Amino acid sequence: MKTAKKEKTIPKTRISGLFEDLKARGEKALVAFITAGDPDLAATKDIILTLEKSGADIIELGIPFSDPAADGPTIQASSERAVKKGVMLPDVLGLVKEVRKESEIPIVLFGYYNPVFTFGLKKFAKAAKSAGADGVLIVDLPAEESDELKTELDREGIDFIFLVTPTSDDRRMKTIADKASGFLYFVSVTGVTGARTQVSKDVSSYVKRLKKFTDLPVGVGFGISTPAQAKEVASYADGVIVGSAIVNKIAQNSASDGLLKEVGDFVSGLKQGIGSN
Repeated sequence: MKTAKKEKTIPKTRISGLFEDLKARGEKALVAFITAGDPDLAATKDIILTLEKSGADIIELGIPFSDPAADGPTIQASSERAVKKGVMLPDVLGLVKEVRKESEIPIVLFGYYNPVFTFGLKKFAKAAKSAGADGVLIVDLPAEESDELKTELDREGIDFIFLVTPTSDDRRMKTIADKASGFLYFVSVTGVTGARTQVSKDVSSYVKRLKKFTDLPVGVGFGISTPAQAKEVASYADGVIVGSAIVNKIAQNSASDGLLKEVGDFVSGLKQGIGSN
């Protein structure tokens, strides 16, 4: 028995508009993750603007957290560095506001539930909207427990993005797809984040299965670190999500005058690898 996609009217946001524009041009999105405050907040702003100039289409901006359990060593270390500098959720929102003075690139706030809950869900949604954020992804908040935050984000017109993993069965895929907006983030591997030497050959079939339940774009991330991997993923996904490899470039060059050039060149290579599919 074929499962029908859930029909829903979705208001146009920066994120949905971006995917529409890319699709019309036969292109795929490059989604770049970085941690806010690593190496510092001023540098993060410069990195975001450099990422945009180098071809990134969406920024996932990590909210530093003291226990980033879903992340691998590279992103954990970046979060720890930012936490040690005292970077907290209000600082991240302030950073988004600063970026908005110079850029309209879609920004997704990426983090864990505890800081958001402590801040206050209604207050968070309003502050995120005021700052200019476009989406929210909470790593450790299951779709089944997300209604309270979803209500507040929906009220502010902010997309709520969810993770889908290879262990998600059809029923769970449909549950997640029904609650999501903006795009869906398919995790290409089980386990924590981190750059890997190859992308699982099973991912394309998982993405095809997920698309039975939604018309939302599907981005694939976790482990993508080379232009060749980005090209492979772009052949079947709507977006390619790269995090650890970019964060690693930042860590390697944080004390160098060449930081922005190194990061920019790396991201340009990824975008060229994606090309037109």
